[in-house]
Amino acid sequence: MTDEQPAIPIPTDVPASARIYGWSLGGKDNYEIDRRFALAHLPAFPEIVDISRENRLFLYRAVRYLTQEAGIRQFIDMGCGLPTNDNVHQVARRFAPDARVVYVDIDPIVLAHGRALLAGDGSTTVINGDMRDTGAVLAHPDTRRLIDFSEPLAVLYLSIGHHLLDGDDPRGVVHAVLDRAVPGSHLVFTQITSSDPERRTEMDARANGAGMPWRTRSREEVDALLAGPAPVEPGLVDIRDWRPDPDQPPLAPVPAELVRFSGASKSHPDLCEYGGVLVK
Repeated sequence: MTDEQPAIPIPTDVPASARIYGWSLGGKDNYEIDRRFALAHLPAFPEIVDISRENRLFLYRAVRYLTQEAGIRQFIDMGCGLPTNDNVHQVARRFAPDARVVYVDIDPIVLAHGRALLAGDGSTTVINGDMRDTGAVLAHPDTRRLIDFSEPLAVLYLSIGHHLLDGDDPRGVVHAVLDRAVPGSHLVFTQITSSDPERRTEMDARANGAGMPWRTRSREEVDALLAGPAPVEPGLVDIRDWRPDPDQPPLAPVPAELVRFSGASKSHPDLCEYGGVLVK
């Protein structure tokens, strides 16, 4: 990889959504502050454990569709999060060995683990970049090396739409790569939604109060955010309903401390991970 960056200090005094998300998937790369924040707020929003895990299962199905049915061979994964089982490049190469992937994140733990995982892999890289600064991401030498904008591509915003505040121009951010891409390119987007204004406000206050930028949206707001490219069947939905496959590879077990929250989304279906796959 060409991205030779100096070591980035790892903040351990603020919870990180990537580390909390990784924990819900059975990962070990988290800190006491992450676990403490999650356990303090999950009683109010217990669905988050199921939502995180459903998002990871959706990743597999979406990438499988992109490689097998849409013929996509190059991916940009914005805000990729900590490596775990069935990362984008692993799923893609299961169905298309020539797939190329650029992972983008600003979390120093994500960068460290991603670079270790991908050492010596010339067709996949992880770069230090802010998904809101699309110009810098696209100008990065590794992006230019791996992504050919004369061919269809897929850009993924998986479970990070809620980290785009209204002041970030979320529509401009989400559409920036696809606007430059050729027809046949795809956008994959998910974010946490709720139809309850009070729950949205409370979730936003809790996350932003802890230093994590957060904007829970309604489904209608996400529909407006993504308007333009055509949704692939079955459209924009609770991602549990996006081409469900009971035979897809399972996730690691729910961590023991989070088992009591597992299954909460069945009795609280309003709060969910909403999104899908769209094509230009």
